[in-house]
Amino acid sequence: MQAYDALPADLRRWLASACLPWSPASALRIWDKVGGEQNPGQAYSRLNAIEQSMLQQDATVWDIARQS
Repeated sequence: MQAYDALPADLRRWLASACLPWSPASALRIWDKVGGEQNPGQAYSRLNAIEQSMLQQDATVWDIARQS
């Protein structure tokens, strides 16, 4: 919980509404890489894009499993 509490407030807000359970470390790594402190909007867009990609991959896996 300490790692989550240490995150920037804007990133914590995004994580609170995320569809997938993100680790604080991976979310912060992406946040920092795209300059989330200076441009939260760009960081949100990148996090959303990654999350959507992960959700699409999961949907494909579950669809294949359902067909088996």
